[in-house]
Amino acid sequence: MSLNIREITEKNEHLVFSPYAAFSDASSGRAKPEKPCDIRTCYQRDRDRIIHCNSFRRLKHKTQVFLSPEGDHYRTRLTHTLEVSQIARTIALALRLNETLTEAIALGHDLGHTPFGHAGERALNSVYPGGYRHYEQSVRVCELLEKNGKGLNLTAEVLNGIDRHTGGEPAKTLEGRIVRLADKVAYINHDIDDSVRAGVLREDDIPKYIREELGNTKSERITTVIKSAIENSEDDICLSPEVAQAVKELRSFMFERVYTNPECKGEESKADTMIKQLYWHFTENPQDLPNAYEEICLREGADRAACDYIAGMTDRFAVDTFTRLFIPGSWQMR
Repeated sequence: MSLNIREITEKNEHLVFSPYAAFSDASSGRAKPEKPCDIRTCYQRDRDRIIHCNSFRRLKHKTQVFLSPEGDHYRTRLTHTLEVSQIARTIALALRLNETLTEAIALGHDLGHTPFGHAGERALNSVYPGGYRHYEQSVRVCELLEKNGKGLNLTAEVLNGIDRHTGGEPAKTLEGRIVRLADKVAYINHDIDDSVRAGVLREDDIPKYIREELGNTKSERITTVIKSAIENSEDDICLSPEVAQAVKELRSFMFERVYTNPECKGEESKADTMIKQLYWHFTENPQDLPNAYEEICLREGADRAACDYIAGMTDRFAVDTFTRLFIPGSWQMR
């Protein structure tokens, strides 16, 4: 019997990939077993499911760093995700790792992010009893919330990479570890780009020793990190000590000059108030939650259902919901 396309792809992986790669035919599988596709590998199916899901589309209206910026070229959570995917795929391809697995993890890593970026995350974390971490919510989106409570039923490797993309224990696969690096490299450099566009920062403000190590432009800095990862990785994903230190210090510089800058974060107190007020309203009035959250409310409580609902909102939907619930509307006498 002739091989189908998926089987040919899986066979070719063993001819091309590094021994350290995550091979598609060696996946630990899904929580709910499925018949394999004749055309796509398991990781190709995961990637496609993420791209086509509602949570992925909503990322285009979620804040990255600047809340409600005036201009068309500032990053959103979606454009950030695409930049992470591009950087991660470049490294994976060069190291002969599983590019498709890398892409699936990258595309899914921020599905659980709140409206208003990390301001929204901090607000939910402060009121939800279980604490809120966007990487855990991203896994919850994939396992439960998408497809009307059925979840996306992704492979264990993709879920693990999503869960561990921020910190703590590294991902089990090198592909997942690449996404962690790519996420950091992407957000630092595109946040510099957006900060320069906003007039908050100039490229020359970056300390000279960092620019000498990494480069003077966004493109140069990203290229330096990618090359360092390719040259220093084998059975783990590593940067040279010099590049790793420069990236660490650039991140510290951005926290000092941008991430905690009152000029950049002046609207965050409003976002904090909105998120908390919405949370308290829906926990006290669970009947106001959409019907899709009724089962979660019954099974896990109103606080969990409210957290899930708010986390899935876009910035503008959160504002509209807050306005509808808390701002007096106009009326006309009859």
